[in-house]
Amino acid sequence: MSKTKPKKEGQEIQAPDIRKNAFLGALSSFFNNLIHSVSAQERINFARHLSVAIKSGLPLLEALRLIGRQSSSKYFSKVVNGIIEDINNGELLAQSLNKHEHIFGDFFINMVRVGETSGNLSQSLLYLAQELKKQREINHRVRSALIYPAIILFATVGITIFLTVFIFPKILPIFVSLRVELPASTKFIIALLTFVQQYGYYAVLGFILLVILIKFVLSLKKVHFYFDKFLLSVPFLSTTIINLTMTDFTRSLSVLLKSGMTIIDSLEISKGTFHNLYYRYHIDQIIEGVKRGETMARHLAEEPRLFPPMFTGMVQIGENTGNLEGNLFYLSEYYESEVDDVIKNITAIIEPMLLLIMGLVVGFVAISIITPIYKITQGIQIK
Repeated sequence: MSKTKPKKEGQEIQAPDIRKNAFLGALSSFFNNLIHSVSAQERINFARHLSVAIKSGLPLLEALRLIGRQSSSKYFSKVVNGIIEDINNGELLAQSLNKHEHIFGDFFINMVRVGETSGNLSQSLLYLAQELKKQREINHRVRSALIYPAIILFATVGITIFLTVFIFPKILPIFVSLRVELPASTKFIIALLTFVQQYGYYAVLGFILLVILIKFVLSLKKVHFYFDKFLLSVPFLSTTIINLTMTDFTRSLSVLLKSGMTIIDSLEISKGTFHNLYYRYHIDQIIEGVKRGETMARHLAEEPRLFPPMFTGMVQIGENTGNLEGNLFYLSEYYESEVDDVIKNITAIIEPMLLLIMGLVVGFVAISIITPIYKITQGIQIK
């Protein structure tokens, strides 16, 4: 009798016998994401408008044609037309959406699949639109908090480029003609300017290619899995990721359970809200345990680093009292407030750090320009 090898952590993410297909799939998905993108608002409108149209009695194909005509994105209109063609050929809506996974994502597709299976597609789409809107609001708050630090960063770069590219080259011939001994900081800027003049285009091209390469490598699920695991071990960043994940997970799971879905189906669909593949792996373990008749709380307690004790305790109480969806809704509000606090803390830390860096960089460039001028004026006064 042959022995079965134990499943290793993350093994299901990348099966060895389909590596080539997985690589080609990742390559295709990467370039689709790079070339074509659809805004979160487009996806929200798609779900909401389709829900309203179906609820009002409009046939699915007619509803899709109407949405395709109303879309402001030509690419998304083409996608909708492709979905219409698939449905005309006898496919289900979820099957067609699955062909555009890079646009809709697992959570969107699974919600539609459950709606079609249960015969309540309109309600599933409405829940989906509400969930996507909530996620967009949280992401918007995160981006808004980073606007001011981004302005400071761009200002620093702009002032530095202005001083080194426009001011410094005009003063440099004076230093050369007077044969002044230049300080190390000035020599460094001269060397940097010389490098930019000779190899600037190659450096920019190399940087762009490096960014594309990194993004592609991270799009490979195996690499993505271990990178996500690493992020959860980084201090402070891990807290932010956990709070954001718990916010999305608790809210989506609460909504799904409230709609009457089973705990297993709800977990399967809620898993699609996770951007972190390491979290998805552990949710799969929880699903397997629930299928065996075990409680969620038992498995959550085994990973206190990923699932905080408060979260596990509230889930346990909810399972024991039969009010799991209510406890999850409370947790979603709690973790959303935690996210707001984290955003404020990040802003409070980043802003003074960037101001300090801005002062140091601009001061370094200014001193590199002023010091030789000071030496020249000293030499003139002595003479």
